Amino acid sequence: MGAANVIPGVSGGTIAVITGVFERLIEAISKFDSIALKLLIKKDIKKLLQHIDFIFLLSLGIGAIISLISLAKLLDLLFLEHKLLVWAFFFGLILASVFAVGKTVHSWNKASIVLFIIGVVIAGSMVFLTPSSGNNSTFYLLLCGAVAMCSMILPGLSGSFVLLLMGNYELIISSISQFKLDVLIPFGLGAILGILLFSKLLSLVFKNYHDQTISLLTGFILGSLALLWPWKNEVINSQLIDNRVVEKVVGYTYALPSYTGETLFALILIIAGALLIFWTEKNQKNNKDLNLLCS
Repeated sequence: MGAANVIPGVSGGTIAVITGVFERLIEAISKFDSIALKLLIKKDIKKLLQHIDFIFLLSLGIGAIISLISLAKLLDLLFLEHKLLVWAFFFGLILASVFAVGKTVHSWNKASIVLFIIGVVIAGSMVFLTPSSGNNSTFYLLLCGAVAMCSMILPGLSGSFVLLLMGNYELIISSISQFKLDVLIPFGLGAILGILLFSKLLSLVFKNYHDQTISLLTGFILGSLALLWPWKNEVINSQLIDNRVVEKVVGYTYALPSYTGETLFALILIIAGALLIFWTEKNQKNNKDLNLLCS
């Protein structure tokens, strides 16, 4: 999930659905409520940790943070030297995710199909939006954190791409790499507040409208493929800021693949990405079967 959230166009929520932890994650985060506060005041730490599913959140959080920090540095290099290949691998991941997530809908009825189409349109239309100018004010960083975190946890909606649209993607990635606390602290506080409020709503919706919610999220995932098409060129806007030229990606122009060795390698990576998702899904299913046998 940490790795996926660094890539604009890829959602950590999609990985959470594929690996079978999405609903548990939403439920655990939503448990940071008045009951948790009362247990904290009473200093009943054991019940508090059980209430919020602490071990699960800690395990997931440590893995995501390690991946996020390490991949942020790696992506600085990969996006400079092999951008098409990075897009190709994640395109394969998300393409396979459409089928993997769609299979979890119990019944595809008219409502589910309509919501699926709405999801495709919403996610696909993001490619036509123009990124805004960056802003490092405390309030805007709080807002970026809240909006990006809510997007990160939703399958098919990329928190990184939302940051790109809000103009602060490069600022946040560079701040993670260089550990700039003046940027990371307000961004992190906004992220925590956003996810705590949003998780309660999402948990309620999942409990009452499971198939409809998954249908909408599957549409989000399919629509996000428009953002991940590997054969695209960046539209760059140059601005003079503080006597230096600052380049910023404001959109993309799309093309068909050409017959080159790089294209062949990209196609192999698309297949590899798709196979990784199918392997992850199979492994997750086997773990569920094993847990049932053990119980």
